[in-house]
Amino acid sequence: MELINKVALVTGGTKGIGAATALALAERGADVAVVARHLDAEAQQVRAQIEKLGRRCLLLAADMGRPDEATRCVEQAAQQLGEVDVLVHSAGGCVRGGLLELTPETWREAFAVHVDAVFHLCRAAVPAMKKKKSGAIVLVSSVAGLRGLKMNLAYQVVKGALPQFARGLAYELADDNIRVNCIAPGVIRTAFHAAMSPEVKRHNIENRIPLHREGTPEQVAGVIRELVCNDYVTGETFTVDGGLTMRIC
Repeated sequence: MELINKVALVTGGTKGIGAATALALAERGADVAVVARHLDAEAQQVRAQIEKLGRRCLLLAADMGRPDEATRCVEQAAQQLGEVDVLVHSAGGCVRGGLLELTPETWREAFAVHVDAVFHLCRAAVPAMKKKKSGAIVLVSSVAGLRGLKMNLAYQVVKGALPQFARGLAYELADDNIRVNCIAPGVIRTAFHAAMSPEVKRHNIENRIPLHREGTPEQVAGVIRELVCNDYVTGETFTVDGGLTMRIC
């Protein structure tokens, strides 16, 4: 897919992987609707960087845990930038706790932000893509959704749902030339992983990641951009994890 003058919508687009993705798509010529729960100084910085590239940027404040707000974002992007050609769902956050620590409310909220939001965003964006017979959707999962993770039950379950959502929807929309893929980052240098203690981080790098280093948001965003642009890839889940998930010991 050629991105010049296309419209992309990126949720969680003011920080980490989402922000890097918004910029990567703008660099290829897309106008970008950037969605975040709070439009703080980081949001303004992302907008300034996109506009410096000569592309338009629309900032949208929304809670992806609310179906009406997810739908509203797609509608507002269409009204102010044009119908959405590219959808990237990067919003979310870690949900810590095992079975007995999680409350029903926390469990439901995890599904609302990570899984239900994808359903509502796609229902809002796909009709216009079907009319154009063109579109690309990328869902940001996690290696936690592919492997077991102690004391993060809700997080790994919701992230594990996204690859299957991508496969199912990719098959459903293939005849309309709409591609759906998923990406599963590993330990990436973001605020999400900054909460790790130095001891845990050192253990991960020395013993769990074969390349012995963290990834960067830009490295993940680069793969997302290629999944958007390569029009012969659909229904796939790509890991960007330094080899973390290929280990057997």
